[in-house]
Amino acid sequence: MITAYIGIGSNIDRRKHIQAAIEELRALGQDVRISTIFECEAVGFESHAFYNLVVEMKTELSLTEFSRQLRDIELKWGRAADAGKFEPRTVDLDIILFGEQVSSAKPELPRSDIFKYAFVLQPLMELCPQLVVPQDGRTIEQIWQQSDFSVALEPVAQWFN
Repeated sequence: MITAYIGIGSNIDRRKHIQAAIEELRALGQDVRISTIFECEAVGFESHAFYNLVVEMKTELSLTEFSRQLRDIELKWGRAADAGKFEPRTVDLDIILFGEQVSSAKPELPRSDIFKYAFVLQPLMELCPQLVVPQDGRTIEQIWQQSDFSVALEPVAQWFN
C-alpha cells in the first residue's frame, strides 16, 4: 500500500464538488483522512474563492493508474479536458505526494506546490507534520516553520462525515 496525499480544489459549486471528490477518492483506497477545508482567494487569476483541502489515503494502485483515475474523476465532475491552469474549476485533484516517489515528469513528485502555497502546506501540516518530504529531506513541519505565506486561509465548517 502506498500513502498518497491529494490536493482538492473547487471554486464552482464548491460544496457539491468537494463532497463528490472525497467520495470518489474513498472508492480508490482506504484509511482516508481529510484535512480541514479552507477557503482562499484564487491565486494567479481573478475568480471566485476556492475551497481547498488535502486528503491522505492508502492505495494499491500504481502511480500511473492512480493519476489516470484522478483525471477521470475530474472529467466526470465537469472539468473541461482542455482546462488551463489559471481558470475556475469544478474539481481539481493534484497528487502532492505518492509514497517516496520522486519525479520531474508529470505528475511532478513531490509537487512543488508544497513550497509555494499555504492551501497545500497548511493541510499537510495538519495531517502529517513529521512526514519527511522525499528529496527535500525536511519534515512538513520544518517547511511550514520556514515559510512566510501572505495569504490568509479561512477554515470552512465541515458539512460531511
